[in-house]
Amino acid sequence: MNSPEQPLPTFDEVLLCTPQTSAEQVGLFLRRCLIPCHGGDKIYTMLYADELSYDVSCRAEELFQCLQCYNSSYRLIILCNCERENSYLPSAFSHCKVHMIPQRSQAEIQQYLQHHFRVPVPYTSAAAVFKEHMCVGIVSSKRAGMGK
Repeated sequence: MNSPEQPLPTFDEVLLCTPQTSAEQVGLFLRRCLIPCHGGDKIYTMLYADELSYDVSCRAEELFQCLQCYNSSYRLIILCNCERENSYLPSAFSHCKVHMIPQRSQAEIQQYLQHHFRVPVPYTSAAAVFKEHMCVGIVSSKRAGMGK
């Protein structure tokens, strides 16, 4: 995020974990991260790793231990909810823990994201319904089930 020209992460660099995330999905993700290839200098990120089931977390740690010897220059970030830092995967990697403090202001982060999510004006797009031609929007309501 040092410049607006830096791209957002690609689909293969991010794994959004849920309690339903399978060991196979985590395994494929870790293989992409830890087995060297000509993919460049990607930064791989597991989001909400604390949500993984115990079995999946155990298998992920075992696979990580087996694969990390193939690549000493991997870039892996595991983000967890600080209220669930005692779940299996965050505990297993607690020796690597770094408390993150955002280096950019909220306004700078929003500006960076707007740069990447804005559809150019001459193009006809469904983004025209969102503020400032954004192709991503959040719709929320204080009352559930009201036809969002």
